[in-house]
Parts: sequence; structure tokens; C-alpha cells
Amino acid sequence: MGEVVRLPVRREPVREQTERRAAPDVEPLWRESVGRELREERLATGKRLVDVAEDAGVSPQYLSEVERGLKDPSSELFAAIAGALGLSVVEIATRVASTSIAPQSPVCLAA
Repeated sequence: MGEVVRLPVRREPVREQTERRAAPDVEPLWRESVGRELREERLATGKRLVDVAEDAGVSPQYLSEVERGLKDPSSELFAAIAGALGLSVVEIATRVASTSIAPQSPVCLAA
């Protein structure tokens, strides 16, 4: 048999994920921004994680991971979670877009 050649794997250690969130000059990922908005809405309405998860048809663990930006839900699950909070996907997306754009960030407008 031949030599074993290790291929590089692109994985972000947990430490780097934390540093990225803390760094002000690094733009957050979409899933992190969406998760933050979902959690803020849930807390603002006084709902418990388990109640929203049940209404959305997902597990509390999964909803927690979505809120923490660890999971990127499908469009169907995103709509279910937003609906469980009494919001539409458009409302959440608009909130994320309006709070995520920094003045120095480039903006691309499609015609």
C-alpha cells in the first residue's frame, strides 16, 4: 500500500467562532443574525423556548441551536419558527437586513 496523505479540512475551532462574533470588524453570518433576531423576539414576547419549539414543530434543542447561530434552518423550518413567534419570514429578514448593515459595509443593489 502507498502513503497516507492527509488532506486539509476546513473547520473552524470553537475558539475562532467566539473570536469572530466578538470582533467588531467581522460581518456576522446570516444564521447568526437570524438566530439573534429570533431569540430577541422570543424574549420580548415572554415566550419560553419549549413553547415556541412546540408551536413550530421542532425540538427545543434545535431551536436553541438556531437561536445561537449554530444551525441554518431550511426555509420551511425558518417560516415555522417565525410563525410560532407571530412573525413572517419577510419581517425577520427585514430586521436582520436593517440591523446588520454597517455604514462602511458595501451594499449591492439589484435592478
